[in-house]
Amino acid sequence: MGVWVERGGRMAEDARGWGRRDLLRRGLLVVSGVAVGAGTSEAWWSGHRKLPIAGGPASATLGNGQQDVGSGALEVIWSAPTNQRLVALTFDDGPAPQWTPMVLDTLAEHRVPATFFMVGAQVHRHADVVRDRLGGHEVGNHSWQHRDLAELDADEAYDDLRRSHDVIAELTGSPPVLLRPPYGHLGGAVLHAAARLDYRLVLWSLQMVEREFPDDPAGHARRIVAGVRPGTIVLGHDVGARRRLVALRGLTDMINGLRSRGYTFVTVSALLGAGVAPPPTR
Repeated sequence: MGVWVERGGRMAEDARGWGRRDLLRRGLLVVSGVAVGAGTSEAWWSGHRKLPIAGGPASATLGNGQQDVGSGALEVIWSAPTNQRLVALTFDDGPAPQWTPMVLDTLAEHRVPATFFMVGAQVHRHADVVRDRLGGHEVGNHSWQHRDLAELDADEAYDDLRRSHDVIAELTGSPPVLLRPPYGHLGGAVLHAAARLDYRLVLWSLQMVEREFPDDPAGHARRIVAGVRPGTIVLGHDVGARRRLVALRGLTDMINGLRSRGYTFVTVSALLGAGVAPPPTR
């Protein structure tokens, strides 16, 4: 039988008074707790593919040898740190014969350069849609088939991006230097693969919001124009659900509205090469 003593206003059992039965009972509780913890750990372990984690989706390293990662560094960009009124329009997921020519026609009419993050399988399927129409524009890599690269291991992510990289290089005559992963999802394997290909990893700082403006292209354009700041990278799409056409049909209003605010349109790479804001003086 245990002995209870007063400690700090509470009654606590003195361990010296534990009997054999008490010790056995407490030992069983500890063991069962360890078993529950081990079971939870095992469930987590079995629920994640390609484990152990090293080399899997979460890992930005591959193996124990020298890492083959190009220049050995990776830049992740949401916007450009500039005081100049510069903005970069970007369009994801194409090319597509129904929408991409519409975007290219509008951009050509207003002499606006843009950056297209293209899906390799779409390039392979619809190269003729954009062939000889990309002068002045920039093409970045958006994966081979728009799979979530953050769910792939390092080799799978690299193979996917390399396949798309090669078909884009064949189309444009120069290898892409920018990557935008599908859904903006970053994982260790994505970072490792991007570094191997010497990419700059480009996300965005303002997204077109077509759902908020059904059947109102002008209203959507005003929303985007009001949201742009110097160095903004705008995310749009030249393929997808029909609701996205609201943004594309308002593209002229968007261009005119931004120009009326003194903005100049540039590609992402040109934006990143622009003058950087001076450091604070105090």
